[in-house]
Amino acid sequence: MTSNRPRLVRPRDNRWIAGVCSGLARRFGMPPGLMRLIFVLSCLLPGPQILIYLALWIMIPNEDRHVVTVH
Repeated sequence: MTSNRPRLVRPRDNRWIAGVCSGLARRFGMPPGLMRLIFVLSCLLPGPQILIYLALWIMIPNEDRHVVTVH
């Protein structure tokens, strides 16, 4: 079985810091601005949000720079 959802990657475009929020938004079909807002608002609550962001920055791969197409 294959999923129609995009891969979880940190896109090279539409990045602010590391592309984590943009990648998560693309994966779950949300606007990147909304995902960023959710993250910023979650930082107002106690918890390890910054550490989770840093862990995702390390774990989520960058989007490939060059896409190879087969003709």
